[in-house]
Amino acid sequence: MFCLSPTAPPTVRIVHSGHACNVEEERHTERVYTIREGETLELTCLVTGHPRPQIRWTKTAGSVSDRFQDSSVFNETLHISKIQRHQGGRYYCKAENGLGSPAIKSIRVDVYYLDDPLVTVHQSVGEAKEQFYYERTVFLRCVANSNPPVRYSWHRGRDVLSQGSDKGVEIYEPFFTQGETKILKLKNLRPQDYANYSCIASVRNVCGISDRNIVFKLTNKTASPSIKLLVEDPIVVNPGQTVSLVCITTGGEPNPTLSWVSSSDSLPEKSVVKGGTLTLPAITSDEAGVYSCVASNNVGNPAKKSTTIVVRALKKGRFWITPDPYHNDDNIQIGREVKISCQVEATPPEELTFGWLKNGRAMRSSERMVITQTDPDISPGTTNLDIIDLKFTDFGTYTCVAALKGGGIPEISIDVNISSTTVPPNLTVPRGKSPLVVREGDTVELECLVSGKPKPIILWSRADKEAPMPDGSLQAESYDGVLRIVNVSREMTGSYRCQTSQFNGFNVKPREAVVELIVQYPPSVEPVLLEMRQGLGRPVAMNCRVLRAHPSRVLRYEWRLGNRLLHAGHFDQSDETEYTVKSLNREGWGEYTCDVNNEAGAGRCTFLVTGKAYPPEFYYDTYSPLWQNRPTVYGFKLQWTQMNPNTVDRIVAYRLGIRQHSVFIIPVDGTITKGELNTHNLTELIKPAAYEVRLTPITRFGEGDSTIRIITYTRHNRPTSLPDLTNFHCSFEEEPICMFTQDKNDDFDWTRHSAATRDTKYTPNTGPSDDRSGSKQGFYMYIETSRPRKEGEVARLVSPFFNVVPKNPYGIANPPAYCFSFFFHMYGKHIGTLNAFLRQKGQTAAEGPAWSLSGNQGDRWKQAKVSIHPTASFQVVLEGIRGPGIEGDIAIDDVTLEEGECRDLPPISKHKNTAGGAEPRSVLKSVRIWG
Repeated sequence: MFCLSPTAPPTVRIVHSGHACNVEEERHTERVYTIREGETLELTCLVTGHPRPQIRWTKTAGSVSDRFQDSSVFNETLHISKIQRHQGGRYYCKAENGLGSPAIKSIRVDVYYLDDPLVTVHQSVGEAKEQFYYERTVFLRCVANSNPPVRYSWHRGRDVLSQGSDKGVEIYEPFFTQGETKILKLKNLRPQDYANYSCIASVRNVCGISDRNIVFKLTNKTASPSIKLLVEDPIVVNPGQTVSLVCITTGGEPNPTLSWVSSSDSLPEKSVVKGGTLTLPAITSDEAGVYSCVASNNVGNPAKKSTTIVVRALKKGRFWITPDPYHNDDNIQIGREVKISCQVEATPPEELTFGWLKNGRAMRSSERMVITQTDPDISPGTTNLDIIDLKFTDFGTYTCVAALKGGGIPEISIDVNISSTTVPPNLTVPRGKSPLVVREGDTVELECLVSGKPKPIILWSRADKEAPMPDGSLQAESYDGVLRIVNVSREMTGSYRCQTSQFNGFNVKPREAVVELIVQYPPSVEPVLLEMRQGLGRPVAMNCRVLRAHPSRVLRYEWRLGNRLLHAGHFDQSDETEYTVKSLNREGWGEYTCDVNNEAGAGRCTFLVTGKAYPPEFYYDTYSPLWQNRPTVYGFKLQWTQMNPNTVDRIVAYRLGIRQHSVFIIPVDGTITKGELNTHNLTELIKPAAYEVRLTPITRFGEGDSTIRIITYTRHNRPTSLPDLTNFHCSFEEEPICMFTQDKNDDFDWTRHSAATRDTKYTPNTGPSDDRSGSKQGFYMYIETSRPRKEGEVARLVSPFFNVVPKNPYGIANPPAYCFSFFFHMYGKHIGTLNAFLRQKGQTAAEGPAWSLSGNQGDRWKQAKVSIHPTASFQVVLEGIRGPGIEGDIAIDDVTLEEGECRDLPPISKHKNTAGGAEPRSVLKSVRIWG
């Protein structure tokens, strides 16, 4: 049993519900939870600690794509319905509340499954002789995915095949325990080898997973698949056409199954597969690629045939003009050479054809007008028109026409005008457009003016750093010389280069210019919001610091309380400003703001100054609400600590509000210290329902912040009458523990536990490993003797009252007898003492125990019985006394009370009789009363 303390670091343990096949302990450090695939996993993280810890579930191991829901689960219960095999692994529950190290417990989840087995057949054939083969050997391999590892067995018809049972059969046993396979070798096939073969895969019925089997029929016709594609390769089509690919089987036994795959990993969404036919309606360029038909019958290797679909396309027509390359000129001059180049992207490229027109009339290649389409020095899809010895009559409009031989695709025409006004480009930045100063969040247009005819495409890029453009690309094209940026951010500050492209213009050295962009943004300050609590008459210092701003050279600040200006000024060398309230009074409570301004706007620090007390923190490590042993009356011991009590004025009282009741004032004597545990007994709750409790601290300021807690009662906490003496039995399986209560005057408490939920780091070599019935799921009560328990400390468990009704008004002449019995477990080298007392109503005299036992009794449950003769309503008390060390846990279970003297007494064991006398005995039949 742990000791309640005002503040306590977290502890954690994991309990399970859901559909576990088995939960086992491993070396006291790891628990393994076994579950069948498709069932529901539910793990709950039970924590203690104060303040109440935050809980987080995480999962480790697995691939990157096997992240635990890409996040953590921040609540007590982890619930996974229909768990899959990839969700197995180790799950961690972490609890932290800022005190000490976080508490972490883990549990490994094993997901068990068994897939249907698969039989594949391979054969080896000897040399051919005449028209038949001899020495044909067949291998049958059986594989099934499973966890745990699978075991295989083979049957031929109804006969079980095993090594040595048939000289024509060999069975290859697996070499590995994981991913096992078992191969059946049929040597020199015989007529009796043509039969039905069954492979049975088994995981020994773990988690109730039944065996799986598959049957393969081996005949003299068994053969691997062969197929044929009834299509050309490649298939060239126009966009919008419907394409059908037909695949047929030409051999194979059993009959192969056909499937289609694409080089793009998946077939197009609109594709239709029917048998061996794949139909692609209204095909697009994006759906071009390699399509493969695959045939499989698990005999030999699958057969695969492929074809390529090419979708015709013409796009991205461009041109460029190259002045006389031999005279290093940038201008077009009469008598010199000029080259016009035209380029398009074509699919398929071998169908591409070019034609040239001058002023709308077709041209032919000549000595002075040289047309080339297959220049090895130029990129594919390019044609050149070389004009030798340019004449005045050569001025005009030249048109490059690109087409595909197959037709059905619109031509691309590109016009290029050659005249005396055709001049190379020039690039400038307009006046006032650099540097360009804008505010963060605005839309800005960077501009470069380009002259020349024709105007080329402008390429924009970052000039001062290797950073992407605002759209994420390294380069952006512009046809009008303008780069438009929407919602500009501070990271976009810098130099931008505009540069002429050879495309749609002159093929000359690029012209370029640089535009400077300056993005202004308001000051970023800290703290953005800070709550400050202080007592009356004490100073309050508020500090507002500038983190970054642009421009930062002129920064002005203003301190205000509400709308009232307190102080204003400029920043000099410092990057922070401070305002101090020397002595806080009631008028000084409120919202203080510090606005720091530059040309782009303002940043604001906000300070909420108040004298309100912090909220209390309820102590959650207390027990469930208890029945008060009075009809229709319930009670609860409310416990809490006060958050930061010394920050504000002394707390003089608490206001306690209970829904369904009036408000109570709880006075406070003296000064509350940090971590001090405060208590108040709620005694007048009249229904076993949920109560909302609101607790509010009160200082000179007034009421502070409140804390709300829901106290929940359950109806089975309330008995309808006192226990029935004729049939009282308590095995502690339910949380109310049969109305037993913890004695308020002892040193520590008994703990209810089961072996399945007990912390795996409990002290070894002491305490029971199961309840009295042998179940690890069953509950019992025990005393935890680990630290901070000390030798001689006492824990008492008190039964409810039992009535003894006298038969005449003058009392009981012959007191009735009752047999009080229980099972105990006293294992460990530091076992102290277990006592049983009788406590009678109206008697205060304290006598020795009615039963007592000390020392190590071995790792087993034993039964104790004692006859008692009460004369009034009574209780029985079970007292555990801590021994000299931590290996001294004492447990009890199955407490009963029956009418009549005890019979079939247990054998006498050696123990100390604390009631008087030195004679060892296990049962004292005389009445021992403890008031």
